[in-house]
Amino acid sequence: MKLTLKIWRQKNANTKGELKTYPIDGIEGDMSFLEMLDVLNEGLINKGEEPVVFDHDCREGICGSCSLQINGEPHGPDRLITTCQLHMRMFKDGDTIVIEPFRATAFPVIKDLVVDRSSFDRIQQAGGFISVNTSGNTIDANAIPVNKHDADESFNAATCIGCGACVAACKNASAMLFTSAKVSQFALLPQGKTEATERVLNMVAQMDKEGFGNCSNTGACEIECPKGISLENIARMNREYLGASIKG
Repeated sequence: MKLTLKIWRQKNANTKGELKTYPIDGIEGDMSFLEMLDVLNEGLINKGEEPVVFDHDCREGICGSCSLQINGEPHGPDRLITTCQLHMRMFKDGDTIVIEPFRATAFPVIKDLVVDRSSFDRIQQAGGFISVNTSGNTIDANAIPVNKHDADESFNAATCIGCGACVAACKNASAMLFTSAKVSQFALLPQGKTEATERVLNMVAQMDKEGFGNCSNTGACEIECPKGISLENIARMNREYLGASIKG
């Protein structure tokens, strides 16, 4: 395939970026999107030009690093996949592909297509954990009965990889789906009940502090999420937050 790539280039967070056009050919349909960018960068390096900087790690749809806005969609036109799992057979010969970083005030651009998503880390640090007694008098976790439905729902919430597609898809750049998944993961289990009040209050407060917008109730976050995190988690977090607020 021959393609035309329009890629966002930005030297650093303090400089103005712009879309630059790169023609590329010899692209096979079985290549992943990141492999296509590898081919582009190899050509740029051979010509003495600076390669396009993009984020990646596992390339197996697990780490959530490969966050790209492709033709206006987080992770591209396919569903329930990350950018590294997107294959070039989703495009046609002669296509023009616009590639940008995720756009959000809370995700400042570091360089080119790489954004700083450490705001997600700070939200989790605010309450996305449980305190465990490791003094030697611990209790086997398997000894605590857990309703299967709750266990399944908790596991589904825990599949969130923190890629930020929900934020990029939302017109208000809301992090409600991400935060609610992290809250739900523990709210559904008995191990998470002890710190439930502090958890939801602290995580929501940190989410607001980071500059994320409010939920727009359009459902774009769930549609674009590579792990299919459900909007039910947002409803659960709202209930948890209301209950925690009443408790004071």
